[in-house]
Amino acid sequence: MSFGAEHLSIVSFRAPFPSRRVARKGASLPNKHHHNDITMRFSQSFTSALLLAAAGVAQAASSWSFDEGSLSIAAKKGSDAVKEKLNAKSPLSKPIALGSADTLKVTFTAKDNGRGKRPHQAFVILKEQDSGLEAPFPLTLKENGKAVVQIAQKEIPVNLLLSDKPLKASIVIASFGSATGFIAPAFDIEITTDPNVAPPQYEKPVRYGKRPEIHHTFRADPQSPPKIVSLFFALAVVATVPALFIGWLALGANVNHVTKAIGAAPLSHATFFGSIVAMEFVFFMYYTSWNLFQVLPVIGVVGVMTILSGTKALSEVQSRRLAGER
Repeated sequence: MSFGAEHLSIVSFRAPFPSRRVARKGASLPNKHHHNDITMRFSQSFTSALLLAAAGVAQAASSWSFDEGSLSIAAKKGSDAVKEKLNAKSPLSKPIALGSADTLKVTFTAKDNGRGKRPHQAFVILKEQDSGLEAPFPLTLKENGKAVVQIAQKEIPVNLLLSDKPLKASIVIASFGSATGFIAPAFDIEITTDPNVAPPQYEKPVRYGKRPEIHHTFRADPQSPPKIVSLFFALAVVATVPALFIGWLALGANVNHVTKAIGAAPLSHATFFGSIVAMEFVFFMYYTSWNLFQVLPVIGVVGVMTILSGTKALSEVQSRRLAGER
């Protein structure tokens, strides 16, 4: 061990006889005060390291739990039919019966490393044993860690109510930070139903997947009426044309303006009249052989021609009316 340039290097060794120290000639031994100072510094450093290690172990060992837990079943009249104490280390040995009109109440104090504290999350989870389905019920929390939740039988999902086995109830406590969360079984619930009331029915939800193939049978194409009926109505329509002209003559229609109208706007009047005839022809073809997809494009073209030519033709007629020509 070396203490500095001005001090002597001391060598110790073991032998069958008592150990002794041999100093080289001309050197001096370290003084007693210097040795005590080194020992004190080493003790302080070791103590600080030990305290830091203990603090780290305490921080790593921090975990959530609960205390002062209790469970009660409130009947419809308001009295507590059952009251049990809950232990974080072991669940209740017997299942708790929950009737159709009863309300389950769970209270406890959440603790972080033994101190009452509000966690970020706290739930009572009910689990069906066969299917593994779970239903979480969050607890109402206070800053001091006090937690409470009330669960009525009507609030439990139907698929859990229909279970033949008791429901497993677990308590879950967790929060942000390095503290380890808590999850452990607390008690079992045995659902009892009212025999005078029909049991609830569970309907499976609709799930996306392969469905059975749909075979659609189209009905037969519509048949045309007998030709004699069609011929009768066609003649009835044609017979109205002479009646139309006779009515015009009886009402005093001025046929002399035909030449004047054609002379003023020959293309507009001819196109307008031709589009009306073409529209009637389209209806005739639809009745006899065309389908809807063949008729619609032709009607669109003829309709545009009717609007454009009719606007100019009727404007020409209006100009003659404004001029006093009848």
